[in-house]
Amino acid sequence: MKNKKKTKNKNNIISFPTSVSKLERQVEAILFAASEPLDLETIEKRVQTNTNIKKILDKIKDSYKTRGVNLVCLKNKWSFRTAEDLSKLMSLQKSTQKKLSKATIETLAIIVYHQPVTRSEIEEIRGVSFATNTLEILLELDWVRPSGRKDVPGKPIQYVTTENFLNHFNVQKLSDLPTIDELGSAGLIDISAVDKSIFGTGKFFKEQSINSKENFYEEIEEAINKAPQPDKPTETDK
Repeated sequence: MKNKKKTKNKNNIISFPTSVSKLERQVEAILFAASEPLDLETIEKRVQTNTNIKKILDKIKDSYKTRGVNLVCLKNKWSFRTAEDLSKLMSLQKSTQKKLSKATIETLAIIVYHQPVTRSEIEEIRGVSFATNTLEILLELDWVRPSGRKDVPGKPIQYVTTENFLNHFNVQKLSDLPTIDELGSAGLIDISAVDKSIFGTGKFFKEQSINSKENFYEEIEEAINKAPQPDKPTETDK
């Protein structure tokens, strides 16, 4: 019996002779590319041959029986499938995109522009308290992290953004974030409501909110004065 010779191609890569015929390779390729199982007739039409395709399929099936994928025939249709003993490794993982709530987005923006900032400072800026899971969502996303405690009574935890936040939003460093003027030019914030001298200190809406409260109470008083008053009882009604 003659020994099979190995040869080198022009790139000096050694290639060994193979016993797989051209027809076997064609059938194998057709089955791999198929989006659904194929019957014998369909495969024969694809390869355009009078050769016994069933024999070819049996040979391919035998060569794959110990591999990670097997060639199987169900209801006279052939397809490659994951080996049965490996099926548990093929569990489908789905990632579901969820929209962040308005409270979460506002909290993130405050931390970004006011860091390090405490929970109470975040609530002061927003003007309302927020649920515990608002911060938990940002922590779970690894966009913010605790960064020590503020040196005030109670020693509240301070929060800052993470490197993962920069990576996610494709920002090299915090100084690359848009400035107050750029945010205003883009129509994202009302610059008239922001005191530039204290922007980023945890108080940039404080003066505006005080004015809003005063106007609110003035409007209530005005509404009460304009409301129709009940008729005073006359002498005959008594």
